[in-house]
Amino acid sequence: QVRLVESGGGLVQAGGSLRLTCAASGFTFSNYGMGWFRQPPGKEREAVAHITWSGAVKTYADSVKGRFTVSRDNAKNTVYLQMNSLKPEDTAVYYCAARPNGNSDYRYWGQGTQVTVSS
Repeated sequence: QVRLVESGGGLVQAGGSLRLTCAASGFTFSNYGMGWFRQPPGKEREAVAHITWSGAVKTYADSVKGRFTVSRDNAKNTVYLQMNSLKPEDTAVYYCAARPNGNSDYRYWGQGTQVTVSS
């Protein structure tokens, strides 16, 4: 059974930090690139960051560049999103997703974790 379980969300003041964790199981983690997405209230889901299977390549949305860092530990089947200098506009439900190497579509999705940044 495939599972992606996000954790680490919460309420934080503007300028603060949070670290999201996504624990994967039920598939060969190292065969997948991993992405983080978010859906702000009343808005569509948007891509935040992606990391390739080896961790060698990381890409970010312009809105989070220089503030967020994606990383992964293939030995632990886990991907992380370190979020620093948080802004109220970062408030959203954050999701992790898994994309098979060489594919363009994400195959598996987590249930999401709420991040709320107060001003």
